[in-house]
Amino acid sequence: MDPVAPQSPAGLRSTPTWLLNQTANHATRLLSEGFAAHDLRGYHYRLLAALDEDGPASQADLGRRCGIDRSDVVAAINDLAGRGLVVRAPDPADRRRNVISITDVGAEEARRLGDTLDRVQRDLLAPLSGTEREQLTRLLSRLLAHHSRQ
Repeated sequence: MDPVAPQSPAGLRSTPTWLLNQTANHATRLLSEGFAAHDLRGYHYRLLAALDEDGPASQADLGRRCGIDRSDVVAAINDLAGRGLVVRAPDPADRRRNVISITDVGAEEARRLGDTLDRVQRDLLAPLSGTEREQLTRLLSRLLAHHSRQ
């Protein structure tokens, strides 16, 4: 557990909000370190995974699907294109828009990043059994779905 945790009030340390927050901080660090080993970030993975799963998309649609701000999508796409992981081309239906497509190299990098994501999940959830991991995922999904509707 985090060395700062014992300094937190006991009543706080047993609350779901505090526990979720502390675990999320740990998960974010693990994931950031994992993606940094590829010299990439989480938003790069989200973009590559979306393109790999769903095919080409406009920058605007891609940003909305991935929950990334429009200006940040442009910077991330520029970075990915500079690495040869995606290509940007004018949309034949509307030349004012760009369509982003993943390259073969980008698809392979998305798979490597997916492997890193899987490893981070295993590391994060190591103390839990397979059944407990599934249960935790179901419960967190239910909480997120509930609060996403509000």
